[in-house]
Amino acid sequence: MELIIATRNTNKIKEIKHLLQDTSVQLLDLAGGRWVVPEIIEDGSTFEENAVKKAVIIAGITGKLTLADDSGLEVDALGGQPGVRSARFAGDKVAGRDLANNLKLLTMLQGAPPGKRMAQFRCVMALVEPDGRTRVVTGMCTGRIGLTEKGNQGFGYDPLFIPGEYDKTFAELGVDVKNKISHRARALEKIKIILEKIAINEKYPRTGRSGGTG
Repeated sequence: MELIIATRNTNKIKEIKHLLQDTSVQLLDLAGGRWVVPEIIEDGSTFEENAVKKAVIIAGITGKLTLADDSGLEVDALGGQPGVRSARFAGDKVAGRDLANNLKLLTMLQGAPPGKRMAQFRCVMALVEPDGRTRVVTGMCTGRIGLTEKGNQGFGYDPLFIPGEYDKTFAELGVDVKNKISHRARALEKIKIILEKIAINEKYPRTGRSGGTG
């Protein structure tokens, strides 16, 4: 069974492929020009709207099972910001976007004590079949925002985000730890269950088994 990873973000592709490596699914991405895929504007007001939009469009173009995610950081003291604008928090065309986003976040939280820096990473994934059937799952990781950037692994807000059960940032903890507890890892555990059900239905189409709703 083939699955399209509907993103051009190389960091996300790497994470998703690593987290799904123990499945029997053949993982494909949009590199290599096999399909002509237009830039998809993420103009939804929620993570789910953006994830579903991307997956539906790319499933329609490729004719294959497609997985798309939209994810971001929600800071309690900022009313859930940066939220769906996490990747574009400092601006749509800012050079060194990760650093700029992190600096803006630190500036907005300047003076806030540790107890006022609670946050969560949220990942919403949409799995869309070529016939349009759609499943949506969510994964979350709660924690807090550090006072300064620490660590040199990961990407995005990883140098600032300290998951609840640790005293180090994702960027300090490294890939092995992050891939066990992250929002994306938790969403993909749910996706794995759905993929198993779809595979069974494809292998035994007359059993009447359902692929589930996610």
